[in-house]
Amino acid sequence: MNTLATFNSTITNERTQNYLKQVLGEKRASFVNNITSLVSNNAMLQDCDPLTILYAGLKATALDLPLDNNLGFAYVLPYNDSKAGKKVGQFQLGYKAFIQLAMRSGQFKTINVREVKEGEIVSEDFVSGEIQFRMLTENREEVKTIGYIAYFRLINGFEKMLYMCNEKLEKHGKKFSQTYKKGYGLWKDDFDSMARKTVLKLLLSRYAPLSVEMQTAIKSDQAIISEKGEVYVDNQNYSDTNQKAAEIIGKAFEDIEDVKEESKEPALNLE
Repeated sequence: MNTLATFNSTITNERTQNYLKQVLGEKRASFVNNITSLVSNNAMLQDCDPLTILYAGLKATALDLPLDNNLGFAYVLPYNDSKAGKKVGQFQLGYKAFIQLAMRSGQFKTINVREVKEGEIVSEDFVSGEIQFRMLTENREEVKTIGYIAYFRLINGFEKMLYMCNEKLEKHGKKFSQTYKKGYGLWKDDFDSMARKTVLKLLLSRYAPLSVEMQTAIKSDQAIISEKGEVYVDNQNYSDTNQKAAEIIGKAFEDIEDVKEESKEPALNLE
């Protein structure tokens, strides 16, 4: 069984420190402080394989996203890997991360995702699928949320939206998240954030130009990253509709990669 002492021993190991220095350079000290604080404040993470936590943290650093649960960009979450017979750290992104990465590409003029309240859908075009909305002006926060809408417009003028009702989002969550099926995890604890992330991620992966950073984010989201660079998603039967993401997920890749070019760094091996 892993403990906080196990994690501390792993991260202070000379080989680990040398590896982090090689990969992070001057960022090593701040990374060690942040990841140690994250684990120290989460008893469930302390029970996880330390290397999976380190690699998840390094993936967030490679994407230049803050690993802070309060900010909502990137997370390392405890996950019970029944196949491996151990608890591991799972890398997950929040919807804010996809907005951040999209805006960095310089191709987006506008991007947004928000909840839709009962009574705000006016009509839907049968051919184009475009939906017309009207925003409630009185007591909107008290009205039932029935779904979520994501939208973007590119600099070149191309625009697209995707609406998903709560029922479809529930079905998606239970189909592609083993933890949600079992009644716990982010889908259970924060449905709003996961719904926003899902509709935005599906919209981007279907219709938006994918930068290298965005491709990396899509393939790494909900992944367990090992020292061998293996990726296991929360549900191996990944979404058929998310075709671009499906073509990426499940392929072998280098763990620690520069998001501008493929990394050649060796994997960390403490054995």
